[in-house]
Amino acid sequence: MVGTSLGSSRLWFTVAEGIVTEVYYPRIDIPQIKDLGFIIADDCGFWVELRRLRSYRVSVPGTGVPAVEIVHRHPRFVFTLQFCPSQRRDVLLLNYRLDGDESLRTYALLAARLGGEAENNTAAVATHNGRTVLWAEQGPFALALAAVGANGVDAWRRCSVGCLEASDGWQDFNRHGRMTWQYDDAGPGAVAMMGELPAQATLAVGLATSKGAAATLAVSSLLEDFSAAWDAQCRAWEAWLSACRRPPALRADIDRMLALSAMVLKVHQDRTYCGAAVASLSVPWGDSSQSRGGYHLVWSRDLVETAGALLAMEAYDDARDALRYLVATQQQDGHWFQNQWLGGSAFWQGIQLDEVALPILLAAALYERSALDAIPVKDMIERAVRFIAREGPATAQDRWEEDAGVNTFTLAVAIAALVEASLFLDGEARTFALRLADYWNARLEDWTFVRDTPSARRLGVSGYYLRTRPADALTRDRTPSEVVQIKNLARDPDLPATAQISTDFLQLVRYGLRRADDPFIRDSVKVIDRLLKTDTPSGPVWHRYNDDGYGEHDDGSAFDGTGRGRGWPLLTGERGHYALAAGEDVLPYLEAMMAMSNPLGLIPEQVWDSDPIAEYDLRPGRPSGSAMPLVWAHSEFVKLCYSRALGRPVDRPTATWARYRGTRPKIDFAIWGPNARPRRLHAGNTLCIALKAPARVHWGINGWKEIQDIDTRDTGLGVHVVDLPVTGLAAGETIQFTFLWLEAEAWEGQDYEVLVTTD
Repeated sequence: MVGTSLGSSRLWFTVAEGIVTEVYYPRIDIPQIKDLGFIIADDCGFWVELRRLRSYRVSVPGTGVPAVEIVHRHPRFVFTLQFCPSQRRDVLLLNYRLDGDESLRTYALLAARLGGEAENNTAAVATHNGRTVLWAEQGPFALALAAVGANGVDAWRRCSVGCLEASDGWQDFNRHGRMTWQYDDAGPGAVAMMGELPAQATLAVGLATSKGAAATLAVSSLLEDFSAAWDAQCRAWEAWLSACRRPPALRADIDRMLALSAMVLKVHQDRTYCGAAVASLSVPWGDSSQSRGGYHLVWSRDLVETAGALLAMEAYDDARDALRYLVATQQQDGHWFQNQWLGGSAFWQGIQLDEVALPILLAAALYERSALDAIPVKDMIERAVRFIAREGPATAQDRWEEDAGVNTFTLAVAIAALVEASLFLDGEARTFALRLADYWNARLEDWTFVRDTPSARRLGVSGYYLRTRPADALTRDRTPSEVVQIKNLARDPDLPATAQISTDFLQLVRYGLRRADDPFIRDSVKVIDRLLKTDTPSGPVWHRYNDDGYGEHDDGSAFDGTGRGRGWPLLTGERGHYALAAGEDVLPYLEAMMAMSNPLGLIPEQVWDSDPIAEYDLRPGRPSGSAMPLVWAHSEFVKLCYSRALGRPVDRPTATWARYRGTRPKIDFAIWGPNARPRRLHAGNTLCIALKAPARVHWGINGWKEIQDIDTRDTGLGVHVVDLPVTGLAAGETIQFTFLWLEAEAWEGQDYEVLVTTD
């Protein structure tokens, strides 16, 4: 489970293996502790760590309420643990009761990772205004662990602090079978603290910028009854959930999952940077990898997907905050970083064209609902469109952050963004944005559909949309069937691009660029259902693409840079959206996504889809060691619920649907440049030359005859265009051109030629 408060507290927590794992403060991307667990022991050598007991039940007081109760059972005891954040203080509160053998004692263990760093932490057992407190400090961060018994007085008995794997409390029990060490200070390094407690107590983890401030917060929280904090957490979340619009006549279990998913979206929002949301509070395969970034970062794609789900719920304030955050973190040239820390600094710096386009769709969706609330978005949209127009149709990375080229998902988002942006553009900018969208849409199949491949013949289809077409093919006018191998994370490095198949083309239907019954779409659906679909006990799930390498190894060991990709519940939701467009029942896809979640409803990034492996607790159709929850997956579940009620995709861009209605546009022009350079022009069509700077186009026909010069005009989008009047040329004739760059007063230095054809 994951959780936070809805008050002024700036603290988030995660739960795994029956204990509190990470706690984040004061931002959702800064972990401050590694875990907080318990040991139950007697004085005769018996001891058990609760996280390794693996016999527990987890529950919450209400659907979508992140307050947690965990009951651990052992033949000698029952340990009941409840915890929730304070609404008003940066404090996590834990209340427990140990029942059973009276010779047993409780020991709390906390591993500090202040500032997200294992090194340079210091720890101490100290007294704060007469109360025993366990402290840790590193740089600008500090924590204090305080405890009171059932009588309200200081509950600590013996306490100790130590360095990880050397003098920490767990090592004490591992070596001696009981608590023998009592060290007053430790560090600098990776530190841990431990203390003996009575059979019943309440603990408070306070976080602040100094040890004294953290202790003040922790102790003052303990002066309130734990049940009051628990009830306040329940009331706050129940009120927020009740304000979210829910589809009518939902089946009870789906409605519960919808509420849980809404909570997950809300929990992952930051408080300091309003509108920012991380992709997950988890680290994929975190038990074997300690990536500093993990998924505690902002991807503009994931953020817009989350905001789109919030829009469906009519949580307009949250969606507007996401848009404001995106406007504030857009780079000067119009793009967003591949992902970033909450403050806007880059983590990875790849360029993904869909991440540039999606914020435009969010602005347009708010505008359509009259919910934009006067947010000034025109400058953001103009800069984003400028980037798309100058850099598209290929992307430096696809949505899976891997290959460069023309990708159907990315292109669908970019085309829709150009159309939706036209609502905010004027004059030449608006005209060119729509013209570019039409051209890319008309060329989709030319660029991304392959025919008569070995896979197509084997599967009995005419062809299919390939995963990605290498970008350099756009300047060589090669047919997709000629495309050679591209770089990816696939397990087979020799798999050619024409044999790489993904589910990405489904976005063409979702956004209204193609109809669900389009023959190319139907053939491609047959292919992904044959090659990428796995039927699990939880229901059908799809892989990202064939021979994916991002997932556990076949023996169940964690992804370590190589592995085998598994099924993504997110893609089950996307396949469900296609089923909706095709007039099929969506319910099986919702049921599958629910069945693939963990017992409390968190949806993972991937599920195991092979034979069970008990050593790693991997079961078919159940969560793997990937990120959980994946916020994007919960967003997809939310959207599919609302789409089912609406009868169409809830996030289908309105202006895009009005323009295309699933039909490939008929055009009478071709656009040469900036990055796509067709070598052929259909007879009777206009040739538009599009360049990244002002130029004088020097051109002629049939071997430089009838030479003319025409200056480009500025579209206002960083692209300068001119239409060559060649509609009267017949098939077989040719057009030659080059250009003089006006600002540099320099010739291009290369001649280009386009052949007029009838095909």
